[in-house]
Amino acid sequence: MTALEQVWYGESAGARIGRAALWPAEQVYAAAVRLRGALYDRALLETLSAPLPVLAIGNLSVGGTGKTPIAAWAVSRLRDRGAHPAVVLRGYGGDEPLVHEILNPGTPVLCDSDRVRGARTARSAGADCVVLDDAFQHRRIARTADWVLISAERFTSTTHMLPAGPLREPLAALARADVAIVTRKVASTTEAQRVAERIESMIHVGTAVVHLAPSHFVDAHDETSRPLDAVRGARVVAVAAVGEPEAFFAQLRELGARDVQGIAYRDHHAFTAADVARLARAAAQADAVVCTLKDAVKLAPQWTPRAVPLWYVSQRAEVEHGAHLLDASLAHVLAARTSTPSTAGATG
Repeated sequence: MTALEQVWYGESAGARIGRAALWPAEQVYAAAVRLRGALYDRALLETLSAPLPVLAIGNLSVGGTGKTPIAAWAVSRLRDRGAHPAVVLRGYGGDEPLVHEILNPGTPVLCDSDRVRGARTARSAGADCVVLDDAFQHRRIARTADWVLISAERFTSTTHMLPAGPLREPLAALARADVAIVTRKVASTTEAQRVAERIESMIHVGTAVVHLAPSHFVDAHDETSRPLDAVRGARVVAVAAVGEPEAFFAQLRELGARDVQGIAYRDHHAFTAADVARLARAAAQADAVVCTLKDAVKLAPQWTPRAVPLWYVSQRAEVEHGAHLLDASLAHVLAARTSTPSTAGATG
């Protein structure tokens, strides 16, 4: 964890003191969020109609919920049903657009901080609907459906708003969502279901549970696949520049890796030659260096120590609860493709 994440999620005396010190700034931020929300709720800030049906996928917290793999899954489902979706995202860090291009080849991936303009570009590119990656707070664009993700692993410790905690908005904001998706990586099915039930009782919003499970390993150089048992008994250097690195390390341990040396960087970290040299030294006695796909798109082009292979984990989204709610949202987006721009969505 970074120092800030230790303050957000830690239970030590130092973490508590840190949160207390940041409490005044948290109250200022929370007041600004409430004011902005009220302005949108009262239509004093404008919500613009999109030229295409929009599925917005986002979260309440800063990173670590799996919105990119869930967005990629939604794109795949829409394509399977005959749609021609495009992905529109801000593109912060430069890794997420590359991940989407790998997960859904042929799908237009557009980076634009102005999601309305991005949706117009998507229509010009031949898309008939749009999936917005990380857009729950982007209320300027109307949406046909809203999915909000919550991490089962961090739900109970995610109680403070920025900067004292990771929350961008309070939990009450989930009321704007069509579906609240509880994602789990190493949390049990029971734990994730308890989180979903608590959200339903608190906010009265439909919930789904999705397991972001490892599918197989891929060699970052030649794209050959390896089964999950390839790390059983292996010594692994695990690299993660994602929102929840400890969950990734725990997944490798669950797969049977004998020794996992986890090296975490800040989310969206831009790897340098010095980073590669550090990882190569750490992996001198290892069987492999394993990272996430999000890291591989930046790390692989620089990976020179061929003696130690660089693998990334390919994940799959397994819907364990609430599939009917997700299917209904997707059906709503598909049906809205015949709507005019003025009716394709409601304010969110």
